[in-house]
Amino acid sequence: MTNAQAWDYAVGMIRVDGLEPTREFKEYIEKEKRGEVTMSDVKQYLDKRYKVKD
Repeated sequence: MTNAQAWDYAVGMIRVDGLEPTREFKEYIEKEKRGEVTMSDVKQYLDKRYKVKD
């Protein structure tokens, strides 16, 4: 499975639950597919965006 296929699968699984990734996150996914950011960058983005507040 290629990186792009893995992302397509992941987004598909999100959609199965009736959800849709934000436009901003889809753009970030495309950057990762093109090699402009790393998976570590994606994790950091998600951690920052969805950090649980105490």
